Amino acid sequence: MHDKVRENMEVIGADGVHVGTVDRIEAGRIKLKKSDAHGRHEGHHHFIEFGFVAGVEGDKVRLSANADVAVTLEEEVSGKPVKL
Repeated sequence: MHDKVRENMEVIGADGVHVGTVDRIEAGRIKLKKSDAHGRHEGHHHFIEFGFVAGVEGDKVRLSANADVAVTLEEEVSGKPVKL
């Protein structure tokens, strides 16, 4: 499935709600664009593990969790969870 994910694809939760936009694939994770980071996390990238990808539908990457849960699964570049 890694080969189907491309730059600028929208990442959505299982509920169809926007989670982020793909910047690129890096170290086996989806790197989200900086512009999708908000609040105190603004200005740097967050990552989503490929294990949370349920599928690719056209130009969208659908995650296995709803958007409100998916944002809690985002990681920092170090691999540590994002502290909201």
